[in-house]
Amino acid sequence: MPTQYAINYHQRMFPGYVSKFPETDPEFIERFDNFAFDDVIQTTRILSDDLRFRIILSLLLGCQGLEEFKAMLPAALEMGVKPIEVKEIVYQSVGYLGIGRVFPFLKVTNEVFSARGISLPLASQAMNNSETRLQSGETTLVEIFGKRMLGYANSGPEKTRHIRRWLTEHCFGDGYVRSGLSLKERELITFCFLLAQGGCEAQLISHVEGNLRMGNSEELLIATASQAVPYVGYPRVLNALSCIERGMELFAKAQ
Repeated sequence: MPTQYAINYHQRMFPGYVSKFPETDPEFIERFDNFAFDDVIQTTRILSDDLRFRIILSLLLGCQGLEEFKAMLPAALEMGVKPIEVKEIVYQSVGYLGIGRVFPFLKVTNEVFSARGISLPLASQAMNNSETRLQSGETTLVEIFGKRMLGYANSGPEKTRHIRRWLTEHCFGDGYVRSGLSLKERELITFCFLLAQGGCEAQLISHVEGNLRMGNSEELLIATASQAVPYVGYPRVLNALSCIERGMELFAKAQ
């Protein structure tokens, strides 16, 4: 039987909704709900409701869980995630996932918002322009990763320098330098994008360091990885735990 905790949490997420899975897949849904909405929630109490659901939406973008994203977005709004925060998560993900993977999520987000009477477009969150995006991107890189990022846009072999410039002015200047989410929050959702898509261990280690510099603790990163298990599975989470350990070592050496 589903635990009372799982039942109550599910009802908070989806008020008044009656799932058909107890009829079609009773054994599976009992075990899954007890795990995802009891064991995981109670083990990661450090996560507030709104933070938990910002994490879940980011993980689903990273692992390309479009149908689950569509199902969980209304729950995220019920649990306190603001529409602006949802849009900022989706927008920021393009730098890490590419528009080819994000475009369906942007469409679904607009569909869900429209169905709930949320007027579009939302208020602008831009904080720079085409003339200032490069400088503001570098400033943000330095704040997150330290002074070694000074001049990053013009570093390295000339034949690939444009990529480092794009990362500075587009990924960070356009993606990070916006209101709606703090840099601390943005680093955590980037951690989620990288964890969930897999194959990005080098970048994940760097962003563990970035998270620590921004004030996100090891405990928070482990809780985030733990929250990822029902949505992305064990292999990518175990890889992420190794990256957290390595990132912690590098961060400690740099202090």
